[in-house]
Amino acid sequence: MLKEIQNRSDVSLLVRSFYAKIRVNDLLGPIFNSAIPEDHWESHLEKLTDFWETNLFGIPKFKGNPMQAHRNVDQANNKNIDMAHFGHWIQLWFETIDEHFTGDLAEKAKRASRKMATGLFMGMKS
Repeated sequence: MLKEIQNRSDVSLLVRSFYAKIRVNDLLGPIFNSAIPEDHWESHLEKLTDFWETNLFGIPKFKGNPMQAHRNVDQANNKNIDMAHFGHWIQLWFETIDEHFTGDLAEKAKRASRKMATGLFMGMKS
């Protein structure tokens, strides 16, 4: 039975389930696993939970510069990250949301991911 996203615990479940898929994905795993050392994943997952908690609930917890982080990762990958990578990221994000959640905040998470993917891609390539 699917539930609505209600709190940080739900956001954490979403983020952790999603990045578990990312880390083993043939296309995205190598990019993420080379950018984030194994011993930094836990703190990175907490930061991403902060990011999505800020996005979904308007709780100002996230501190960081996602654009610069993505530019750095693209640079480290010889500027080979393209829209197909972001499309695959969105596909896995939607799949993970749909496996666990329903409702307004689940839909908000989908809309936000589309905007974010487009904005990050365009900013990385400018």
